[in-house]
Amino acid sequence: MGLLIRLIELLVIALPLVGVGYATFRAIASARSRDQVQAPPADPQLPADSDAAQRRVVERTIEEHDRTDTRWLDYELDVAKLLDYPLMTDMRDPVTERFHRAKLRADFLRPADTVDLVSDRDSAREYRDAVQEYVTAFDIAEAEAIRRRRSEFGDDEQERLSRAQRLLRVASDAAATTQERERAYQLARRELDGLIVLPERARVALERGISGELGS
Repeated sequence: MGLLIRLIELLVIALPLVGVGYATFRAIASARSRDQVQAPPADPQLPADSDAAQRRVVERTIEEHDRTDTRWLDYELDVAKLLDYPLMTDMRDPVTERFHRAKLRADFLRPADTVDLVSDRDSAREYRDAVQEYVTAFDIAEAEAIRRRRSEFGDDEQERLSRAQRLLRVASDAAATTQERERAYQLARRELDGLIVLPERARVALERGISGELGS
């Protein structure tokens, strides 16, 4: 009888502890369950979204590259305008040299396809920096060319530039005969010799416009 009473007393002491332990276990399990429910699931679209954002960055960089090329083309193909602002092709000047060097680098790094730079973040960043340098260098060169116009040339040189400008208008005039245009072009090149080198694209356009067969 004494042994039975002792067992009952032990159970009375132990049962509250078991209850506390069970309650603690349930609280911990419930908290873990809530954390699992509230934790955001991994987004399977994140890589795709990241690639899409990178593609937009590359596309905007290419667009900026194209816009700056178009601005330069206005000088490259309009010889009369180029002769008004000869600094744009004067490679002796540091601002002009910087602009042309930056353009060459941006052109070199330009991707053949946008997708080439989507997954290559380092190359994309290098291209973006090169285009930004190109844009900045062009802005500085153009502003300086407009400010200085022909002031770097002496009176005789400015007169030669003016004569060359008039002759190149004749060389570009479709109403003139082929012989008149060819002679005007050759005289204009003689006037410009030692002063300005015509951009390759401008020279080719003029020669093709005259006969398509003129030599360089």
